[in-house]
Amino acid sequence: MTQNLPSVFCAIDTPDFDRAKNLIVQIAPSGCGVKLGLEFFNSFGPDGVKRIMDKCDNPPIFLDLKYYDIPNTVAGAVRAASKLGVAYLNVHASGGLDMMKAAKDACAPETKLIAVTILTSFDEPSIEAAGYQSGIQDRVLQMAKLTQDAGLDGVVCSSHEIEALRSACGSDFALMVPGIRPAGSDANDQKRIMTPQNAMEKGATHLVIGRPITGSDNPANAATDIMNSI
Repeated sequence: MTQNLPSVFCAIDTPDFDRAKNLIVQIAPSGCGVKLGLEFFNSFGPDGVKRIMDKCDNPPIFLDLKYYDIPNTVAGAVRAASKLGVAYLNVHASGGLDMMKAAKDACAPETKLIAVTILTSFDEPSIEAAGYQSGIQDRVLQMAKLTQDAGLDGVVCSSHEIEALRSACGSDFALMVPGIRPAGSDANDQKRIMTPQNAMEKGATHLVIGRPITGSDNPANAATDIMNSI
């Protein structure tokens, strides 16, 4: 159940295993979950995920690998990754209905499978340059409905699409929202951002927050402050 999982997953992408472990230990008392992405996974692989679980008291993990390939290949990848026992795993919605159905069929039942819609680093000019039709929100809604038709548990989306997706896809559809920045934080490479409080008020299920926590002088306090704010 999504309500038993943390509201915030802290993005910890680093090729330094000890740094990752130490950050997770520091933020654990706040109740944050952990997002492990491509940099970590490409450095340490499945064994790195298992080591984090073993050494950090089995935190809830969102394994952010964004699989995108032909259905059979993605199904095999999801089958292998979901055996790790992570809370969330993702694919790209742009892989299409058949790919997402195959992925869902292959996913372990205890792992929630969600799909990336449009990356939060895109704005209107850059999405058109990449070959999509204009209108980010329309594209996100289209992908989210396809994701729901495929039987997946939710999507990764920008904060600016939360309300439209919640209306279109219902209350049980998970919305994992990156591009979250507490007031006063740098936007960095994110272009569609929002504060944690606003995103949760609009209907986000989970927030992904990285540098405002991991780049802080005191990650434990930063994580606790964010959790208290929502």
